[in-house]
Amino acid sequence: MVGVLSPTSTTSKWLGFVTAVWVQAISGNNYTFSNYSDALKSLMSLTQLQLNNLSVAKDVGKAFGILAGLASDRLPTPAILLIGSLEGFIGYGVQWLVVSQIISPLPYWQMCIFLCMGGNSTTWMNTAILVTCMRNFRKNRGPVSGILKGFVGLSTAIFTDISTAIFANNPAIFLLMLAVVPALVCLSAIIFLREVPPDTTTPEQEKQESYYFQAFNGVSVIIAVYLLVFDTTGNHGRTLSLAFAIGLLFLLASPLAVPIHSAFLSRLFSLNRDVESEVHEPLLRSQQSPTESQEKTEVGSINVEIKRRPSIGEDHTILEAVRTLDFWILFVSFLCGVGTGLAVMNNMGQMGLALGYVDVSIFVSLTSIFGFFGRIGSGSISEYFLEKGATPRPLWNAASQILMAVGYVVMAIALPGSLYIGSIVVGICYGVRLAVTVPTASELFGLKYYGLIYNILILNLPLGSFLFSGLLAGFLYDAEATQTAGGGNTCIGAHCYRLVFMIMALACIIGFGLDVFLSIRTKSLYSKIHAIKKQSKKSAVNAKPIKG
Repeated sequence: MVGVLSPTSTTSKWLGFVTAVWVQAISGNNYTFSNYSDALKSLMSLTQLQLNNLSVAKDVGKAFGILAGLASDRLPTPAILLIGSLEGFIGYGVQWLVVSQIISPLPYWQMCIFLCMGGNSTTWMNTAILVTCMRNFRKNRGPVSGILKGFVGLSTAIFTDISTAIFANNPAIFLLMLAVVPALVCLSAIIFLREVPPDTTTPEQEKQESYYFQAFNGVSVIIAVYLLVFDTTGNHGRTLSLAFAIGLLFLLASPLAVPIHSAFLSRLFSLNRDVESEVHEPLLRSQQSPTESQEKTEVGSINVEIKRRPSIGEDHTILEAVRTLDFWILFVSFLCGVGTGLAVMNNMGQMGLALGYVDVSIFVSLTSIFGFFGRIGSGSISEYFLEKGATPRPLWNAASQILMAVGYVVMAIALPGSLYIGSIVVGICYGVRLAVTVPTASELFGLKYYGLIYNILILNLPLGSFLFSGLLAGFLYDAEATQTAGGGNTCIGAHCYRLVFMIMALACIIGFGLDVFLSIRTKSLYSKIHAIKKQSKKSAVNAKPIKG
């Protein structure tokens, strides 16, 4: 049938998606700063403000993601991945040399540069992955975003738990893993991940695609639960820890079953088609003509309807996007959610120590794992309610903002166990914010220049890190801290971060109002998207398969 994806391209598309999942599972290194921040603070004799500014330098690397966005329309996916992996190898490699004391601590400004390089490396990886996969699976943007962003959320726990299981939580070895592992994993995506030209799919392929995404969701949930059980069952012996690490690697490899299954079905389909064409070729020609004509008419009518959408739903250049009010509403509300979330992640080590916890790795893992649940759940749930009731995606961002505000209030009260609750709530809401904003931006401003628009939006990461982590948390912590003999400072007690949490809760309430406003403004757009999806499904049902 004309316009249908070939069996080979379908299988390669899924193989590319598996490698994309692997890259995302190791590209969350930007969120692991708390695992080695205390080592840097001690070796370099830093104040908390200086340490927080190092974390800001790491997040400033996201600002240079604009370069990755510009390159996404000019360079092939493998080249973008190669740049990201090499930059990460250098950035984290130098930090490993310092923390392992192979070399003396570099001047502060030089350390800022290498942390910036490490942070920027992930923008190249994420841009290559998201742009390619969103274009390869245009009809399933919510699930694609949820799965890919979900594995980014899990990556912190994956790195932390494997490092703890094998290397006893050694910060130097942890940094070595951050330098080497992403570079090696990116090689698989460089080989297999390619953009597949958009084409018409059969009803059977659409149904199979839905099943495959459910399989990816299932595997990711199993991995998340597996990590959670390991984190919450106390200390483990050497043998059990190694068994855990091997089991985790097996689970990460299990998505390969999807392209294998796709190749098997494609082979069966190809054989059946060859047999039918030999026996019933004249009948097929006579019966396929109306169907093909009907498909072209239906697809054509959908295209016409897309062109008649309000301008906010069409392809925008970056200049056209930044001139819209909707872009800035999305930008500022995104800042309120991810900026405050980053402040918690960057300061989790000191937050735990302030409340009397010696080992804070459990809080880092909890934020990561529940961030995954927020990402994976919001991607699929927002897609479901969009298809069923035209629910605007920004409403889910609004819900996450108000819940995050509640989480900050709980952490400010500092009752026993509040840091556990806060870590879980912040993780979930931060994950929702990231996963929902990705398809929202593509629906509001199109996919043609999506790579650059996405990287403009994530300027909020360095900006939010600077405002909430570098300035707010850094200054307020130092105001409460006492000097130590080595030249640094420390603060013990719930008062260290109480005002920080209350100000961040207020910021989330502002973000909530902006997200509700954006939902109202885009309601007509999501009604049209809902209608198109409904018409497309109806057309797929009416397109009966040809029987011999």
